[in-house]
Amino acid sequence: MDRPKNLKKRELTYYVIDQLLEKRKELWRLYCSFTAKEPFQANQSIEDLVQMFCQLSIDYVSLGQFGLYQRILDGHEQRKEIVDVAERIYPEISASADAVLHFSERYQKITPAMILNDLSDDLSSVGERLAARFELEDELVMQMKA
Repeated sequence: MDRPKNLKKRELTYYVIDQLLEKRKELWRLYCSFTAKEPFQANQSIEDLVQMFCQLSIDYVSLGQFGLYQRILDGHEQRKEIVDVAERIYPEISASADAVLHFSERYQKITPAMILNDLSDDLSSVGERLAARFELEDELVMQMKA
């Protein structure tokens, strides 16, 4: 992530939050394209969509992990309410990151059998983890923007 130079701490925090929310929106849009009842676009194979989803989900998780959570957990956040929220939600945030990484590793080399037998259930599972993460992140973001 290319951060603008000369931002104050609070401005940088807002910038990272905005980037995280934008990346999340993009990720969820792609996820919904998998679960939609409509057929996939002819110019994009399911394999390409899975690879795009894997890359985008890792980018998103990394931005949250290293852009917000690590900063807070390392003691760079002074507001106690935010630290308390971050410490409470971090185990679930970490579990969702693990789920994304596991999915991405599993689908690095996708086969027709995986598409037929496993992809739907695996996408559902990772989607549930992401949805739970979004709710927790919203709680943290509201605290940070207060």
